[in-house]
Amino acid sequence: METKAPVLLNAVPPYGHVIASEKWRNTSLIQSLKGGGVKILFETELGVADFHLPNKSCILYVSECDIIAANSYKRKLVRYRNASSSFQQLVLVENTRLSEQYFSAVQKFVVFDLGLTLLPVSGQTEASQLITQMVHGNRRENPFRRTSSSRLLDPAVLALVQQVPGVGRVKALALLQRFSSIQQLCNAAPVELEPVVGQAAAQQIHSFFHKPTAAGT
Repeated sequence: METKAPVLLNAVPPYGHVIASEKWRNTSLIQSLKGGGVKILFETELGVADFHLPNKSCILYVSECDIIAANSYKRKLVRYRNASSSFQQLVLVENTRLSEQYFSAVQKFVVFDLGLTLLPVSGQTEASQLITQMVHGNRRENPFRRTSSSRLLDPAVLALVQQVPGVGRVKALALLQRFSSIQQLCNAAPVELEPVVGQAAAQQIHSFFHKPTAAGT
């Protein structure tokens, strides 16, 4: 199980998309994101992160309920900070009437103790507006990245990678982010695949692409 979290922490969604933890599926935040034109990819294995954005940042959301149950949010933040990730790690924290008395302590823990970036929000509506701005704003700020990421939007390439046993859409995105072509992916040794998908999946992928050779031995 420990190999799964680093896998998906390296998966970058296509522009205009957000990868969201499955637990957010029926929330007002997701509905607001959809209303703002953001497309959602749900994933059950995002680890401790709640969202991945196309600008290579990930988000952990700390609600007022998390803050009131102090110990659980601190443990979650430490796990988030220690996760193996090439993403910029952001923390959205609800600063409400109920949580404002604890906010300065949360801010100190997140910013000074853990060295993470904290963004205060009043609730899920404001959080969705902020995420939507980051998703759509990124398109204007990084025009050259669209061409380098265009292969992620190619349905044929994505479909091919998803034919590998155990590789869904999100893992396919992670692989395509690491390997610049299908040929590179086919020729990758298990040791090269392991940091992206973990040991078991690396063996599966390698066996899949080398099936003819393996059958002949």
